[in-house]
Amino acid sequence: MYLEKFSEFLKTVDLQGFRKKYSRVKIVEMDLSKDIQAIELLYRVYWDEKKFLSFDDFYDRYFSEKRQAAENFRIRSTMCKDCFRRGLKARIYRTWAGLITQIHAGYVAEFVFGEGTVSMSAELDHQGADIRVKYRGHFLNYQVKKTSYSGVKSGRPLPRKAKLEGESIDIKYEVPSCLQNPKTKKGELREPYLRFCKDERIKSFDNGFVVFTTKIFKDKKREIDSRSK
Repeated sequence: MYLEKFSEFLKTVDLQGFRKKYSRVKIVEMDLSKDIQAIELLYRVYWDEKKFLSFDDFYDRYFSEKRQAAENFRIRSTMCKDCFRRGLKARIYRTWAGLITQIHAGYVAEFVFGEGTVSMSAELDHQGADIRVKYRGHFLNYQVKKTSYSGVKSGRPLPRKAKLEGESIDIKYEVPSCLQNPKTKKGELREPYLRFCKDERIKSFDNGFVVFTTKIFKDKKREIDSRSK
């Protein structure tokens, strides 16, 4: 099981430093052609190969594999080399930060349901299953979505591009912007932070990474186990 190892890896990420470095760099915001998207490589490195590379090491590998395709895209988009390089790295970082959170959830699911029960890939991602579980003859297709608080919980399911065999399950969660600064000037805990603390499905590491606990998967496993007795 790789959950503990991947959790320790996430704890080493300088999330605040990366946000400060890349959050304002939004130069390459157009749709990227499929041959320079990072999703397939992210799943291949962090899920298939179990290589928990730092972002800079991952980007070095990404660029070594995508160098010519990226240059062709830059020429077609008529951007200068410096702007494109800076913008592309910031764009890939945002994809990286979001997807490794989902991949961590995959390792949590594997810890709960058992080794070999979880599938993750770019193809499944495009079909609307960030995490696909096969357990005791049941297929569970989890889709993960970070949302903002609106005061009313929507029962509308997340859109999916393809109908996969099994049950579709949405995991919607909120990450408050005050997570690293939870108190008001009066010393009171902010309401979004209190909501976050009450949500037993998620937790945060000291560096600000929000990850899923085993609860979201254990509840479903318990339900299937009870029906299978």
